[in-house]
Amino acid sequence: MAPTPLLTVNDRGLYCEAGDFYIDPWRAVPKAIITHTHGDHARRGMGSYLTANEGLRVLRTRMGEDALIETVGYGTEFSMGPVKVSLHPAGHILGSSQVRVEYKGEVWVVSGDYKVFPDRTCTPFEPVRCHTFVTESTFGMPIYRWPDPAVVASEINTWWRENQAAGRTSVLLGYALGKAQRLISLLDPSIGPIYTHGAVEKLTADYRQSGIELPPTEQVVGHPKGVEWSRGIVIAPPSVQGTVWLRKFGDVSMAFASGWMTIRGTRRRQAMDRGFVVSDHVDWPELLWAIQETGCERVLATHGSVAILVRWLREQGLQADALQTQFAGEEDPVAGEEDPVVQEPVQDSESKIDQPDEQGAD
Repeated sequence: MAPTPLLTVNDRGLYCEAGDFYIDPWRAVPKAIITHTHGDHARRGMGSYLTANEGLRVLRTRMGEDALIETVGYGTEFSMGPVKVSLHPAGHILGSSQVRVEYKGEVWVVSGDYKVFPDRTCTPFEPVRCHTFVTESTFGMPIYRWPDPAVVASEINTWWRENQAAGRTSVLLGYALGKAQRLISLLDPSIGPIYTHGAVEKLTADYRQSGIELPPTEQVVGHPKGVEWSRGIVIAPPSVQGTVWLRKFGDVSMAFASGWMTIRGTRRRQAMDRGFVVSDHVDWPELLWAIQETGCERVLATHGSVAILVRWLREQGLQADALQTQFAGEEDPVAGEEDPVVQEPVQDSESKIDQPDEQGAD
């Protein structure tokens, strides 16, 4: 009889029987290790949560003041029963981690969501050696190859200047947690003020309190009538598209930042004026590089272009299989949920931060 795998999937999530804990469970469990705070990986109702030190504030905002949250530093080994566990930087968003699990000499690493290109909003990705690597494959197709972030930043700031000169308000849409803060970090504040939707501002404050330096921002709500919005740029979640919240800005130019903007038709179907390719996930070359760097013997691929990645890896002689989970990665704004992280009401209120049934995002 074959030995039981170190990690298995059941109706509650990814489970380690030897250590009696779950990684990013989708139903209530006593002990949950959380790779990061997006809604498909961190859900309310767990007995206890364990996450990386730098992710404490955003996880507290999402899970609530009553949640029992413990933290640990990157690279610090701890025990869950006879199992050795440690968290390592994933480079996805603030506090994002890979989870290393070791038992009787066998090592598995669960990537969570990750990117390998460093940015100033989180600790950069570090490859972790293992026997089995459980990897996301959100953009696991050769077509996905990200441009230089410096070039994209220049494009965004140029678009903002052009709109400003034409008297249009620049509205840049990005998921409230992680993507919005990364977009803010790319902006040139000398152009004008940076305005934020309430959900974005709350999480941006968490980033600042966690030690991340960002350009100054101003929350949209609270400004008097007559503000010359066209001087600035507005950072908001995608769920504001088509709502009355946008009316205050007058003539707007709308843009969306996502890896899906690689496909021209996505921007057109979303009725966007511009699409900027900014993703907090690995592209195809980075995905293959990360797998190689682990030195793994086996890959388990989850969410995204799983079949394509598995087939390619098998052709290279690597053992690879699909792993069925409820993780979503960065949702296609055309095919899936527009803003899985935060659902905003259509009125002018900006107090709502998240939903218990939120799904995954970038």
